[in-house]
Parts: sequence; C-alpha cells; structure tokens
Amino acid sequence: MLKRGKKAQLTIFIIIAILIVAFVAGYFLFKGKIATKGMPADIQPIETAVLSCLEEDILTGVDVLESQGGYIELPEFEPGSDFMPFSSQLNFLGNPIPYWYYVSGNNLKKEQVPTKEFMEDELENFIDGNIQNCDLEEYYSEGYKISIGAPESNVIIRDKDIKVELKMDLGINFGEDSAIIKEHNKIVESNLGNLYDAAKGVYEHEQNNLFLEKYAVDNLRSYAPVDGVELSCSPLHWNADEVFAELEENIETNTLALRNQGKENNYFVVDLPVSSEYEVRFINSQDWARAFEVEPSDENLLLATPVGNQPDLGILGFCYVPYHFVYNIKYPVLVQVSKDQETFQFPMAVVIQGNNPREPLEATASEAESIELCENKNTKIKINVFDSNSKSVDADISYECFGESCRIGETSSGSLEDNFPQCVNGFVVAKAKGFKKAQETFSTIQDGSSMSIYLDIVYELPVNLKLDDADYNGEAIINFISEDETSRTIVYPEQKVIGLSEGFYDVRVQIYKDSSLELSKTTQEQCVDIPIGIFDLTKKKCFDIEFPSQLISKALAGGGTQEYYILESELSGANSLEINVESLPVPDTIEKIQDNYLLFEIKPVEIIFK
Repeated sequence: MLKRGKKAQLTIFIIIAILIVAFVAGYFLFKGKIATKGMPADIQPIETAVLSCLEEDILTGVDVLESQGGYIELPEFEPGSDFMPFSSQLNFLGNPIPYWYYVSGNNLKKEQVPTKEFMEDELENFIDGNIQNCDLEEYYSEGYKISIGAPESNVIIRDKDIKVELKMDLGINFGEDSAIIKEHNKIVESNLGNLYDAAKGVYEHEQNNLFLEKYAVDNLRSYAPVDGVELSCSPLHWNADEVFAELEENIETNTLALRNQGKENNYFVVDLPVSSEYEVRFINSQDWARAFEVEPSDENLLLATPVGNQPDLGILGFCYVPYHFVYNIKYPVLVQVSKDQETFQFPMAVVIQGNNPREPLEATASEAESIELCENKNTKIKINVFDSNSKSVDADISYECFGESCRIGETSSGSLEDNFPQCVNGFVVAKAKGFKKAQETFSTIQDGSSMSIYLDIVYELPVNLKLDDADYNGEAIINFISEDETSRTIVYPEQKVIGLSEGFYDVRVQIYKDSSLELSKTTQEQCVDIPIGIFDLTKKKCFDIEFPSQLISKALAGGGTQEYYILESELSGANSLEINVESLPVPDTIEKIQDNYLLFEIKPVEIIFK
C-alpha cells in the first residue's frame, strides 16, 4: 500500500509539471492574441477609432460600387460615334456608370460585367488607399504616439454582409503602455452581394429574352408610322423630328412604368427571375445619348405616295396609300435593384435594327474562352521603366493580347528581361504604386528586342472645398474624369484626399442639400397597340399607370463643371487643392430641380493648387 501511494503522488507531480509546461508554451504561442484581448485601457480607443474608420471606408466603397455598376475605378473610357451613340459609360446625373452591355462606336457588341471577385478586389484597393488617412488628430494632441504600417485587406462579399480582414501594423505608445496591433477585422451589414446577384439575374434575363427590345418595338409601332395602308388619294407625310420627339417621350414614360411587381396580366409588369423582396426599376431619359434613324426619308420628311390615282389604275375605283418605314433605334436603360434603402444600378443599351430587336449575345464577354496566352512564353524581351524624371521605377509588368492578360514579372532597378508570348501589336502594361498605369503598344515577335515605358507620378493632395468662397463641409461628389484610367471620384467630406497625375480632366462638382420637396401621387393613362392574329391586326389596350408620391430628401444646390489640364509642375509644387464652386437656388418644385441641372452645366469650377 505504501509503494502504490508514492507512485500515485509521483504521477500527480508529473501531470502538474506537464500542465505548467503546456501553459508556458501556450502563452508564448498565443502571446499576440492574448495581448490584443488584454489590451491596456489607454490603447483601446485608438483601435476602436481605426475600426470606425474601416467601417466608414467599407460603407463608402460599397456606396460607390452600388452606384457605379460594381466599379470603383472606372474602366478605360471608349467614346461613341454618330452611328452608335453609346460611349462605354452612361452619364447619370453627372456620374459616369460603365455599361454592362453596349455597342461601341465601331459597331462591336461589348460587355463589361464585373464579377463578385472583381468587386472584392476593387473594395480591397479602396480600403488600402484610404485607411491610412484615418483622422486620429485628437489622440496625437493628447500625447499618443501612433504609427501606421502598410495595409493589406482581404474582402469577402457575402449575401447580407461584408467581411473585411485588414492586416496593418498599428503601433501605439502612451505613457508606459505600448502595443502593436497587426489585425483589424470588421463585418458590416450590406445587401451588396444579394443586390449584385439580383442585378445579374435581370441582366441575363435581358440578354436571353431581349424583353427591353420587345417593349421598344411595341413603342415604335404604337407611336411612329411603321407600316400600314390608308384609304386616300393624297400623299401622306410626317415630320421625322416630330415623330422622334413623340417616340422619345413615350419611350421614357413607358420605360419608367416597367416594374417587377404587380398584377400578373399587367402589360408593364416584367416576369423577372428576381425575388419579390427586391424592387426593380427601369429608367430612361430623353437627355441621354441616343440615335434614331428612319428610311426612306427626304431630310426630315417621311413621305408615302398613293396608289390608284394614276391613269392606268383608274379601274380600281379607289385610292390607297401604303407605307413602310424602317427604323434603327438605340437608347440606354438604367436598371436599379433596391432593397432596404440600398440600390445597385447598371446601364444597358437597347438596340432595334430594321424594326426588329437585335440578335442576342452568343457568349458572355466576362467568360470568353482563353487563348492560353501565358502558356506560350518563348520570346526574350527587355523592358525598362522610368518616371517622368527618367529615374528607374520598379513596376509590375504584364502583356495583353487578344483580350487576355499575362503577368510577366516585376522589374528590378527599373529593368526586366524575361520571356513574353508572341503577339503583333499587343500591349505592355506597367503598374507601380504611386504612379499612373502605363500601356504601350509593342510587338513581341523579335527575340532580344526592348522598349522603355515612362510612368506619370500620382500626387496625393488634400482637398478643400469652398462654396461661394466660404469653406464647405456638407455633402458633395467631386469627379476628375479622364478619358484614360486616371478618373478619380471622392465623396466629400468623408474623403478629403485625391490622387492626380498630369493630364486633361473634366472636373464636375455636385453639392447636395436637404430638401423636403414632395412629389404628389399621379395617374396617367397609356395605350398600346397589341398584335393579334396573323394578318398584322392590332387592338388598342389602355392601362392606368400609377406613379406613387415621392419625397426628395436631397437636392442639387451647388456645383459646376470645368475642363482643366493639370500640369505635373502644378501637382509637384502643391501642398493642397482648393476647389471653389457657386451655389444654386434651393429648389422647391420639380421644375426648379430640372432648372438646377441645366444651371449646373454652365456654372464654373475654380481650381487652385496651393
């Protein structure tokens, strides 16, 4: 019994020793996590402030994504033409929104539908570019010493929220307390994921069924002379300008009447693959770029001559006037998908060719087949990268050909020599932090050839907005729009720093103020001719369209536009950017709101580098 008791005591001591060793090892293993949870009370407010800034940046980025069709940085701008009026972006109340589907100026069908992964990347770049601007001034004045390292965020867009994991060394010293916090995580409630899925469902339904084009054909046949016969011995004629004006007006009205909810047999209710918890709206404006063509015509006159009044046809005993006009119509429609005060929007082009809907797309541009460009690197090329002062720059190099991009590598001391895939007139693309992306045409068919690329420096400047020469800290949207990829948008006053490089910009500033204007409920009757039978017969069917009352809480009350070429000398010598705009009358009627948008286009913007 005595020996067994000693063994039991020895076992207990061994267990206690193992537990102590495990505790010490666990302490050092999880030291960072324990230190974060046991953060000194004086350090905690700084982390709380950074998380608050992170949440603001997330919400601001989400707002831009939702308002710009899934983009924060706009894709390269492509202008339209007289033949095809669409550029690659729709100007909606002064804000450019990339088309998800459009036809280019040289008549090529194009898509630029972002993926959810692309939006996550956009939001990551937005957060990384803004989180270091978090305002911690009040803590500096209290004696805190704070250092912020380089941020690297990871964004996951989920159905009902957005998860952000931010790695950024946050060093804090205050008195005898100090800490380095490496990870900052935040989950923000947002319907961005669900709204994007619903918006893509609407888009794919349009591409598969062309329901917007079918409504366009109905509008065409209801409000314009297309084909028919009238008993008359006199010519029939129409003024093309008046026909187009009526057609534009009714396209706008009837597009606004389309919706995804209502009675099943309602002509304007679209059967969309979208849950009823989402509200889908369709918007068209006569002010947007569009094209209307008709043949045959004599300038602006549509003329149809009678048959039966010729001498050799007198035996008919009556006269009739047949007519057949062929229309090509192109106009944009903005789709808005809303839920719980959030709205995701994107534009599409509606195209009617020869009185008929366009052909559906055969493939989706975002899912185009790969030509395996990166699999065939066999040509040695040397790339040198410099800034505008001819200093070497380390940049990431890729090569684009036939719509596919292949990463090559990163320069060392401004130089890279590596194998490229062979291509005629492809594009060498250079990207470097703090510089504007550069893209140069270069054929990679000759082994041993080389080229040099020059990058423009991007200068980060604080923005001070003034209204009527007085400092303004209310809501505003400031756009520096460029034809290349240097367009910049900031939401003021949440964002007060903008990155600009040398180039030509269309500067647009919109100031919004509180409004209590209420548009009353209205009802309007609309009639359409619906085809019946097989002999091109139609019957008229009329509907009451109800436009619900609407409260306009924010209204355009200041701003203007200005074209400006920014020199690098202005940017390099400036510490800040001052923008001064004029106020507009605070509108109290819908007519005055429209007047303000007309005034906005002619109001100047004063730009001062200080």
